[in-house]
Amino acid sequence: MTTVDSPLTRADFAAVHDVSHETLDRLQTYVDLLARWNPRINLVSAATLADPWRRHVWDSAQLMPDLDGATGGIADLGSGAGLPGMVLAILGCRGVVLLESDQRKCAFLRTVAREAEVAVAIQEGRMETLPPVGAGMVTARACAPLARLLEYAERHRRPDGHALFLKGRSAEHEIAEARRSWRFDVRRRASRTDPEGCVLRLENIARA
Repeated sequence: MTTVDSPLTRADFAAVHDVSHETLDRLQTYVDLLARWNPRINLVSAATLADPWRRHVWDSAQLMPDLDGATGGIADLGSGAGLPGMVLAILGCRGVVLLESDQRKCAFLRTVAREAEVAVAIQEGRMETLPPVGAGMVTARACAPLARLLEYAERHRRPDGHALFLKGRSAEHEIAEARRSWRFDVRRRASRTDPEGCVLRLENIARA
């Protein structure tokens, strides 16, 4: 395994995650397309492409254990480059719907779905106006502050649905702000890829 200061390789990822060779090939296709498209449409920070298997693939894949028991599909809010939703779909999650308003990013997502042979649905449009997905779980990464995410999630999750968000150093502040308008139970855990990041799982979500 490489150190945190050196890029994570495909082999390093495979040593941590028990996935098939076919799945690794699909993830490799995703990584290659991300590098090819990013200079044109700025999908992710260019600096992160020096370590894509850690910064994007593993960062998304770390959510897999948090999906245990979740049913009813996944709505990935503001999917952008397909993070985390596309990676979760490649890893075998079913019923993943990627919601994205940017036409160019949707073109990228469709290309990944086609070339990596990933079964996902891609809905192009603003999250607040797209038809409700009715998902059992909503996910997001680097999309919006928590309070706004919960607004979007309310439209696209089932009434008993949960939320799973990747957050950075501002997580506690965002939780405090969101509690002004929302009630929810939250479980926090440290990110496995970002020393300043965390994963938030929200349940029993309702307006205050």
